[in-house]
Amino acid sequence: MTILDGRKTSNDIKDEIAEAVKEIEAKGDKVPHLAAVIVGTDGASLTYVGSKVKACERVGFESTLIKLEESTSEDELLKVIYDLNTNDDIDGFIVQLPLPKQIDEQKVLMAIDPKKDVDGFHPVNVGKMTLDLPGFLPATPFGILELLERYNVETSGKNVVVIGRSHIVGRPMSILMSQKRKAGNATVTVAHSRTKDLKELTLQADIIVA
Repeated sequence: MTILDGRKTSNDIKDEIAEAVKEIEAKGDKVPHLAAVIVGTDGASLTYVGSKVKACERVGFESTLIKLEESTSEDELLKVIYDLNTNDDIDGFIVQLPLPKQIDEQKVLMAIDPKKDVDGFHPVNVGKMTLDLPGFLPATPFGILELLERYNVETSGKNVVVIGRSHIVGRPMSILMSQKRKAGNATVTVAHSRTKDLKELTLQADIIVA
């Protein structure tokens, strides 16, 4: 049995990016700069964003962390997003979800410049993903593709069951696995809260993404 080691794969990718950044620096070109915006003090969100800052340090990226109060208004957050969109020093940024109840998450995601939307949540990037065009992909599905490809897991013609239909993981995963790519060409079934007999469905699967 082969264990797909996500931690090792993550470290391998960071090492590869670090080498690429060194080459960029050697050419005198601009080092990528990632910004992260967090509103409030949610523990899980702080941990997630903190890991992004540490990853930037490891690979040699510039990084900026913007912490806003829980009481921040929607207009105030949109102003921050506008500033990041128009700041040529910032190459990409994330707005950490969830957001406080006074802020419309969809409105915020729509306000992000698709060219800087490294989370891949903007409709422009979702459309590019659906059409198999170059663009930003959501992190978790992209990570799963990397695991499958780097471990040479054969997916072509396989029955894949994706459990969950969220916009962040399940739905994009089902689209990517059905496309013509190395980790793709699969026959995909999406299971969710209304799926009947999930046990029987997963027993018939060659690959389960959960």
